[in-house]
Amino acid sequence: MPPTSGRWPTALPPRELRRIPTALTLRRVNLHVHPTPDEANAAAADLLAGWLTASNTRTIMVAAGNSPLDLYSRVAARRLNLAHLTVFALDEYVGVPLTEPRNCANLLRRTVGNAWGIPTEQFHVVSSERECALESVRDHERRIEEAGGLDVLILGLGQNGHLGFNEPGSAFDSPGRLLELEPISVEANRSWFNGEHAPTHGVTVGMKTVLAARRILLLAFGPHKSTAVSAMTGGPITPICPASSLRTHADVSVFLDTAPAAGATPA
Repeated sequence: MPPTSGRWPTALPPRELRRIPTALTLRRVNLHVHPTPDEANAAAADLLAGWLTASNTRTIMVAAGNSPLDLYSRVAARRLNLAHLTVFALDEYVGVPLTEPRNCANLLRRTVGNAWGIPTEQFHVVSSERECALESVRDHERRIEEAGGLDVLILGLGQNGHLGFNEPGSAFDSPGRLLELEPISVEANRSWFNGEHAPTHGVTVGMKTVLAARRILLLAFGPHKSTAVSAMTGGPITPICPASSLRTHADVSVFLDTAPAAGATPA
């Protein structure tokens, strides 16, 4: 169980309670625990390949970051015909140059768009330019809605329980938006960019879009994700841990190695 004080409390102040939907159907996520990240990614690739090639899968949203890169590579290695898919990026760093190869758009364009053979006009990202980011993500969500919503969503898990850049405190019905990032996320960004950038703001699709996806696959590896996994699977359902909302979703598959799985509540 998560700690009773700090990031994920056992009780919420009244204002936070009002932001939780009043009629939630609580479920348990499907946990897949493997000895190593390599084995977890192999199993996740088997599941994802089936989802992507299903006749009713047309739209997919993908996350950037370290966790899903091996998964994307394994899917690419299968040389599946995925040209029918429309792909959307989950989020983006704000204030990072458009030409930066490690921003979400460029990373995902290489590892998913190009690697999976997605037609250019079917690959959609949000802008990292501060003056364009908010309108960009609003257009992004409108495009998703016009496409009929998301069939598949790939997520990582932040150390503070965030999904995309939906930081702690994000309402479960929140829209796409630009927001200030918590210090732990800023430091993760600094590490990702090898100290060259440390963006303090991000732009992300909202929790409303995340939770409306028909199928969700989440990856979390390493001991530094253990507390977040514990809160996600067994703590209170609260915006203070956005990932806890996944227990209200009908079809979530979580792939872990043994380190973060230590505190998980079994499905």
